[in-house]
Amino acid sequence: MSVKQRFQNSKVTVMGFGLFGGGASTARWLIEAGARVTITDLRTADKLAPSLEAWNADPPGGAPPVWVLGEHREEDFTGADWVVANPAVPPDHELLVAARGAGAKVTSEMELFLESCAARLVLITGTQGKSSTAHILAGLLERSGHSVVLGGNIGHSLLAEAADLSEDTIAVVEISSYQLEALSEDAGRGRAEVVAITNVLADHLERHGSVAAYERAKARILEQLGPKGVAFLPVGLVERPRYRVPADGFVLTHSRTSGDCRVVEGRFRADDLDLGAVSNLALPGSFQVDNAILALGMASELMCEADDLARSLGQIKGLDHRMQSLGWIDGIHVIDNGVSTTPDSTLAALASVSEPCTLMLGGQAKEGLSWNELVRQIKARGTRVVAYGASAQQIHWTLLQEGAEAWVETDLEQATRRAQNETAEGGTLLFSPACASFDEFLNFKERSRAFHSHLRGYK
Repeated sequence: MSVKQRFQNSKVTVMGFGLFGGGASTARWLIEAGARVTITDLRTADKLAPSLEAWNADPPGGAPPVWVLGEHREEDFTGADWVVANPAVPPDHELLVAARGAGAKVTSEMELFLESCAARLVLITGTQGKSSTAHILAGLLERSGHSVVLGGNIGHSLLAEAADLSEDTIAVVEISSYQLEALSEDAGRGRAEVVAITNVLADHLERHGSVAAYERAKARILEQLGPKGVAFLPVGLVERPRYRVPADGFVLTHSRTSGDCRVVEGRFRADDLDLGAVSNLALPGSFQVDNAILALGMASELMCEADDLARSLGQIKGLDHRMQSLGWIDGIHVIDNGVSTTPDSTLAALASVSEPCTLMLGGQAKEGLSWNELVRQIKARGTRVVAYGASAQQIHWTLLQEGAEAWVETDLEQATRRAQNETAEGGTLLFSPACASFDEFLNFKERSRAFHSHLRGYK
């Protein structure tokens, strides 16, 4: 029996329709499988209007779903055969606990994909750089002649395509700590040919509760490694018990200066293979060197030729909102690094630009993350700061503690205007908020688009 056939005539509750397509693609897949689907979301129809309009414009074939919006009803969970939960919902949520207690099976879109996919699987996780590494790797594979699909947490659900993918295709999948945490113990276990962890820093403590719990979630990617599969780990993690690979797996290490994948005298190396000059890398931001080291090593392990990789590297462009140059506006260079939601990621971005620089920080600061090193660097460099949003006063106070200051503005529009006015001619305006976007925006992409719209003189 195929994974899809498992759901025929089953009662399935989809928890979280959402605004980014994941819930919709899951519900569509289940309806087309013959399931009787209930879609429930705490948001009202008005809040979900864009997603509902897209759904109604192209409804799936099969029995129409039952819609429960603006609330969750316990009976929709305890009366279901299956519950497919959005990754934003913690596994210990009371309704998921109630569903399991009533005999329902709880799963996720990612788990369904991993179980359904016949393609060669490559999984990538990490605190920083996982999207860029996945993007670089997919580009290298494609330019080396492989059939490739890219998806997962990077923003594209692959569930609908899973049944049509064959072992001639490589599926490069970015997977988050939320998605890993939600996987059941045997979900897709032993299927991945290659897995990778970019790095593990403190993040998402409001969800996981502690750094140790966050690390446990990240380490679950190793459970997905297949027989004789290869795990790429940062040099600093390889000796830690939590990151041990299965007995029949292999480990390759990566870092800027040591490990199996590294830089030697300005050239990318994977063991004894020369994979091209660092100067060929066209991606902005010095931290992209680390992402390229890992992507090149993985591509080499997936049997790409060294010459093809060296030639292809300079052809790969960066993702939007990741040190994205918006050009020179009124004599200042404007850079959008709106993907940054942590102080550590902004610290890496700041290290890639020269002074004079004006740094825009703000939004909703994440719990439990240290700002100390970022603030010390701001002070040492003399970087100007404009703080905005829900955490503006907190950021300002943290800066004052180190003898630095910030202009404080209430929202992104005013902060953008202030930053443009205060940046010296010939200098850089770096938009790298170091905070989540949820005080004003749905996600970091919407926040960056708003930043673009507020820039005076930008089209």
